[in-house]
Amino acid sequence: MTAPLLRRIVIVGGGSAGWMTAAALSSLLDPKDVAITLVESDAIGTVGVGEATIPDILAFNQMLGVDEADFMAATQATFKLGIEFVDWGAKGTRYIHPFGQHGVDMQGIDFHQYWLRARQDGATDGIEAYSLCAVAAQAGRFALPDPNPRSVLSQIRYAYHFDATLYARFLRRYAEARGVVRVEGMVGVVRQDARGNIAGLTLSDGRMVEGDFFFDCTGFRALLTGQTLGVGFVDWSRWLPCDTALAVPSGHAGPPTPYTRSTARDAGWQWRIPTQRRVGNGHIFASAFQSEEAARDVLLANLDAPPLADPRRIAFTAGCRERFWQGSCIAIGLAAGFLEPLESTSIYLIQEGISRFISLFPRGDIPDILRTEYNRHMRTEFEQVRDFIILHYAATTRDDTPFWNYCRTMTLPDTLLHKIELFRETGRVFRYNDELFARPSWVAVMLGQGIVPVASDPIVATLPGSEVAHSLASMRNAMAAAVQRMPSHGEFLSRYCPTVAA
Repeated sequence: MTAPLLRRIVIVGGGSAGWMTAAALSSLLDPKDVAITLVESDAIGTVGVGEATIPDILAFNQMLGVDEADFMAATQATFKLGIEFVDWGAKGTRYIHPFGQHGVDMQGIDFHQYWLRARQDGATDGIEAYSLCAVAAQAGRFALPDPNPRSVLSQIRYAYHFDATLYARFLRRYAEARGVVRVEGMVGVVRQDARGNIAGLTLSDGRMVEGDFFFDCTGFRALLTGQTLGVGFVDWSRWLPCDTALAVPSGHAGPPTPYTRSTARDAGWQWRIPTQRRVGNGHIFASAFQSEEAARDVLLANLDAPPLADPRRIAFTAGCRERFWQGSCIAIGLAAGFLEPLESTSIYLIQEGISRFISLFPRGDIPDILRTEYNRHMRTEFEQVRDFIILHYAATTRDDTPFWNYCRTMTLPDTLLHKIELFRETGRVFRYNDELFARPSWVAVMLGQGIVPVASDPIVATLPGSEVAHSLASMRNAMAAAVQRMPSHGEFLSRYCPTVAA
């Protein structure tokens, strides 16, 4: 006999994690078949800083069926073509990790191998000159991608910057319109059944909320997964020693840029995320290497415009849960783990946690193999993102502060060490297990951080240098001309998605 479907799903906690979960499930499940309840309290704040995203969020919005312009207006969003990294490889350096590819692969060989060959022949152009997203970002211009694959504009890939609080509000309206019931209240007691699985909640005023399945979206508290079920935490702070963030909004000092900026500081880094109406700023630092007062001074001294509030402190430990799905409960968002937002992966990891659950949607009896597969997949996702973030710290020549000396000399995970050595010796990057960051991303960061292969591909090395130079010049000129025809980012926003009142 087939086990019954889950009939009652309870999401504990709101914010981006809770309302993304509610929106995604309500877009797929009929409320007549499955009741979805979200429990949150206005008395409990969310982290809610400005969010920068990666292009995968477009697939999430398409799944929901939301109109892009409406979504952007409601969340005061801007477009994002990549991330600019300042002072990371060495002081005084900067590079862009763009979305999308560099150039065009030729004869089955990666484009960057041709760029390496030209470099060995004396060319001085950085690889960014061959990325349409990087060139447009540096010029402050934007256009939507052309669906025609023969057009150079087909190479545009983008994501968004938006106000996380407004994003949660937007998703709440979406989810409630599809039958999700929001319950205002504080959780007093989490009740478990005889097997230790979560069976229901008793709110602080005595009301009961029953469920067959639960999502823990309670942030760093991990009320269900950590505090109740006792799932342990895997600490990665030996590789990612930053443990505190100070976040503050500021006004604009000019048109919003179509990229995020990350600037390395003496004991961490500072972010700059421009939305349409304000700029989100923050300083992530390692408290073992810098005091909070000094970090605050650094943050406020390096804003482009006056702050609109006092800096807010957020403490964290880099790492993830030993298991993400325990019994009848899945941890989503900060309850599942935290990896600093250096590559804007926070929303992606929420999205992936939801999507993987949907792909494994269980019967009422929840076979163990589903938990095993979910936990395997999510641990792999976190580890792969972890390695990519560690790369930024480890691949540096900075030795000007104790923090950077620690990062430059720390022992790396074997998985990351293998990627670095393979690229340094051969210029090759391979993608494993459908990992998030593809070859162009690894190439952009490794080259940007100063890891340059000792030689180019041996097949490319046999080609006439003049042919390689001609092909590269043609690509570079086509991209520069295409960018010149684009409107400015600010002009495009004003036509496409002007903001509405918050």
